[in-house]
Amino acid sequence: MQLRVENLHVSYDGIKAVHGLSFSIEKGEIVCIIGANGAGKSTTLRAISRLLPAGKGSRIFFEDNDLLTYSADKVVSQLGICHVPEGRRLFGNLTVMENLQLATFARKDHQGVKQDMDTVFSIFPRLKERHKQMAGTLSGGEQQMLAVGRAYMTGRRMMLLDEPSMGLAPLMMLSMFDALREINQTGTTILLVEQNARLALKFARRGYVLENGRIVLEGASAALLGDPEVRKAYLGG
Repeated sequence: MQLRVENLHVSYDGIKAVHGLSFSIEKGEIVCIIGANGAGKSTTLRAISRLLPAGKGSRIFFEDNDLLTYSADKVVSQLGICHVPEGRRLFGNLTVMENLQLATFARKDHQGVKQDMDTVFSIFPRLKERHKQMAGTLSGGEQQMLAVGRAYMTGRRMMLLDEPSMGLAPLMMLSMFDALREINQTGTTILLVEQNARLALKFARRGYVLENGRIVLEGASAALLGDPEVRKAYLGG
């Protein structure tokens, strides 16, 4: 098992957002977390990437490493877990290439960096065309490509994605998920938080349904797509 989350509790700003979550992900899997706004999806990702503190009794293991003993920067540089946040959070005053290069600051494998850069430009040829352009002047879809490409350049083993379809036109949305499937095929495990439940469940192998900070359903994506409660609550009946 690559990632094990056990009894995860997260509180912030005086609000208990996640209540005793437990789930696991195998190496190379694509797994999604779906749920309504405020269900605790983004909070779960932020706890895994150590951007939010986990509460007492929480345990998170990544490849047998106690993830809660790592700082947020070491989660990326030593464990290989990268986080593509909601809203992208690019350096808008830097070029596409500079954003990608910044993601490699902790890497010493220069040949691996070159290979990963080639892969990013192969998956997202638009970024190669725009490599000298300021990130802040890119379209929304191009910025999402850059956010994912930047995460790829960290030397990732697992990618956490928060709402990658947000703000994208339908064709760009499908193109983005095709690109994420290519990234998964390079050996990167993907944990996806997505409000477009139908899209997420068609993309992932397994899924978890969150309500009010708790897992209420889990299983193979095909089973969740056919579940009457999931269809009623998240798939429009």
